[in-house]
Amino acid sequence: MIKSAIITGTRKGLGKAAAEHFLENGWRVAGCSRKPGSIEHESYSHFELDVGDERAVGKMIWQVSRTHKSVDLLINNAGIASMNHCITTPLTTGRSLMETNVLGSFSFLREVAKVMRRGGGGRIINLSSVAVPLALEGEALYAASKAAVEALTRVTAKELAPWNITVNAIGPGPIKTSLIAGVPKERIEDLIEQQTIKRLGTPADVINAIDFFVRPESDFVTGQVLYLGGAY
Repeated sequence: MIKSAIITGTRKGLGKAAAEHFLENGWRVAGCSRKPGSIEHESYSHFELDVGDERAVGKMIWQVSRTHKSVDLLINNAGIASMNHCITTPLTTGRSLMETNVLGSFSFLREVAKVMRRGGGGRIINLSSVAVPLALEGEALYAASKAAVEALTRVTAKELAPWNITVNAIGPGPIKTSLIAGVPKERIEDLIEQQTIKRLGTPADVINAIDFFVRPESDFVTGQVLYLGGAY
């Protein structure tokens, strides 16, 4: 039976790399972003939406469940970041971070869990960040939003375990994608210095961690946050 995945934020970067990885391995993938999709594949379907739009999320999950019949994997990848000193950070920034990173992830998790429950189980993976354990300066509200994602991961892992649904999170450091193109070089170098492994991460590093959580043998692993690069 062909497996089905929903991955948010698939227009570029890590989300696109993850979608292409599962497509190459014979999965059907449904992705989304605020802008038109950039993946052309017969087994890929794209939804143009804001993950903070609860009604749009519900409609997408309903359509995917009708088409794919089941959902085996959800990767909550979509998110936004902000780098500002706490003194100069407006609440509008905080609201955007929470709506996208926390509530967007929760909406997808809640709706997909309903489908997985009917289908006998599944895997949910949320994206956090090393900004949480490293307490990165200039990222107070961003780190707070990702800490909330980790709390969401741990609590829902307990709530969904009776239905054979595992919930885990991955916390990457800076990844070699277009998302860090506008970040000052010295800022990236400083962040790498705080890691145990002194290099930029790659999409392949994150996909390796995703594959671990997805493996059938990982059905005894839930409620965990895996930080990459040796951050702790």
